[in-house]
Amino acid sequence: QVQLVESGGGLVQAGGSLRLSCAASGRAFSSYAVGWLRQAPGKEREFVAAVRWGDGTTTGSTTYARSVTGRFTISRDNTKNTAFLQMNSLKPEDTAVYYCAARQWGSGSERLSGYDYWGQGTQVTVSS
Repeated sequence: QVQLVESGGGLVQAGGSLRLSCAASGRAFSSYAVGWLRQAPGKEREFVAAVRWGDGTTTGSTTYARSVTGRFTISRDNTKNTAFLQMNSLKPEDTAVYYCAARQWGSGSERLSGYDYWGQGTQVTVSS
């Protein structure tokens, strides 16, 4: 079992950057796929990015939603039990609560059902 805590959210102007962190407690963090998903007011929760279990450096180990490709980068540091989401060139439509989620031995699913553990979320607000 793993517990997840997100941090790094805040208010930023359009075009700016934020780096979200997802700190995990528990054992064997490297065996967990980690995903970032977001939910804007009045909308369904949607996939943003994911990294499969392992060290995250293998080609094909990361996936991104089309809306964030080229602007967001997901990474992980297994020595710190932490995953990151670097968000650049932020847009007002990126405003949402961002959640990290995990599944052991996962491939990094784009589906919400592909995760077993969830954090509480961190608010990201992008002003125009």
